[in-house]
Amino acid sequence: MAEIYRSYRDSVEFFVVYVQEAHPTDGWQVESNVQESVLFRQHQSYGERESVAQSCSVDLRIDLPIIIEEMDNAVDEAYGAAPERLYLVGVDGRVAYHGGAGPHFFDLDEWEQAIEACVGVAVGR
Repeated sequence: MAEIYRSYRDSVEFFVVYVQEAHPTDGWQVESNVQESVLFRQHQSYGERESVAQSCSVDLRIDLPIIIEEMDNAVDEAYGAAPERLYLVGVDGRVAYHGGAGPHFFDLDEWEQAIEACVGVAVGR
């Protein structure tokens, strides 16, 4: 994903939208989170969500700009973002690509092809 971002960031605006916790300690926790010490409760305030998003950005070395969703979770609900999704929104504001639930069903090649179709020119890497 980072390579695609670097290749197209001059032509496409990229964002990670940080939404509600998918596996909070006070909800449905998964073993891999426990093993990797990714242990956060469901956010109780925007400030808490912002703090966790910042921690994730640093710990996961995310280069893309991060937008933090408001506490109403409207983006998460509208886009079915949990746990993770890849989207491409065209200049007309319409969804040009909607990927499968990630990370298991991400198809980065398909996403990149959709980006190339929107940009109109393949960018060499």
